[in-house]
Amino acid sequence: MGKNKNKVGVVYSTNPDYQYEYEDEMLEAETLPPGQQKLVVAIDRRQRGGKQATLVKGFVGTDEDLQKLSKVLKNKCGVGGTAKDGEILIQGDFRDKIVLLLQEQGYQAKRGN
Repeated sequence: MGKNKNKVGVVYSTNPDYQYEYEDEMLEAETLPPGQQKLVVAIDRRQRGGKQATLVKGFVGTDEDLQKLSKVLKNKCGVGGTAKDGEILIQGDFRDKIVLLLQEQGYQAKRGN
């Protein structure tokens, strides 16, 4: 693969001092330790046809670590869900249970609404 194929966000630049970004240089944020994570557990009813879902917001870290935490929460609650963009969505209202699970793992979790 050529050097120019990895350039991100630029089709062409006339600025002679422009510095290109390359995909290899773009790093994901490192995952903060659980004690430094400040998670908010709230209920979400938007765009769900009236069904409730528990939303965990504020995760700082890699998608891989977010997926791992999501899987643990889904297994402990016995329901489905998804994780993306630093948020975990769990089907149903499990706010209290998820706050306890997160605190047991060392996260700073608090109940939102």
